[in-house]
Amino acid sequence: MTKNSSSGTGLSWAELPATITAYLPAHQARDTQTAITAFATDAVVTDEGRTHRGRDEIRAWLDTGASEYTYTTEFVGATRTGAAHFDVVQHLEGDFPGGSADLHYRFVLDGATIAQLVIEP
Repeated sequence: MTKNSSSGTGLSWAELPATITAYLPAHQARDTQTAITAFATDAVVTDEGRTHRGRDEIRAWLDTGASEYTYTTEFVGATRTGAAHFDVVQHLEGDFPGGSADLHYRFVLDGATIAQLVIEP
């Protein structure tokens, strides 16, 4: 389902850059080796209020983030908010507190790599 926003252009999954559509399933599958290749060497990730800088810190986050929970994700929609800015909404359901959540994955791309990712409600 594509959601449109007054602040950007709504996109389907197929319209998202390949970097994003490769990264998100790898992240969900906890495939660190595939997921880390999506990031620029100096990328920055912010999740749960913590910032991880560079591939070494991001790899550690990918290896341990939400590892105590089991969950599924479903693509809800995406918006392009600038030339290299994408907001992808994923619906999560699992055994984490609250049981379900819609999270925004706010990407800034640098060419074919992720320069910045902020994950927030």
